[in-house]
Amino acid sequence: MKTNKYGQIEITETEALNALYSNPVLSLSNIYLDDPKLIDQYNQAREINADRLSDLNKLVNIESTVSEFDQANQKEWFMPQEYKDFNIVEFLLDKCQNQEQYTRVVEELELFVQHGMYDLLCYLKYLVDTMRKHNILWGVGRGSSVSSYVLYLIGIHKIDSLRYQLDIKEFLK
Repeated sequence: MKTNKYGQIEITETEALNALYSNPVLSLSNIYLDDPKLIDQYNQAREINADRLSDLNKLVNIESTVSEFDQANQKEWFMPQEYKDFNIVEFLLDKCQNQEQYTRVVEELELFVQHGMYDLLCYLKYLVDTMRKHNILWGVGRGSSVSSYVLYLIGIHKIDSLRYQLDIKEFLK
């Protein structure tokens, strides 16, 4: 077993089998095999025979662009299905109390989509809900993220960017 420079744990086929035999409910979501055929074979067998086992992930191509690397890893974030299916647009628009807020939310959502960060919003909602549930404190706001009204509505920070006339372009430079 080894950890690459990106923090991904790479294991051999034998190491993977030994880990699964010793603990069949072991989560392998952050462990990678470098042989795609073995991963596909395991995942197909898991679907047919042992759905209590975790899926194995394919190693992200490190030679890909930063954007491709980020997108591939975002798909592997742990997030309950209810948040993957969560309608973040409806949630945010329901929080709007006037036309200015509505317009800003729509503008920001378009920018999040353009920058490939839409899925991040559902994850951040999950993160905030989890922190609240477990009484974990986080900061009032930091850096350019306070320019985002959407992040304010989700609860990531406590700075109302409309009140202080902060431009969203400061966040998504």
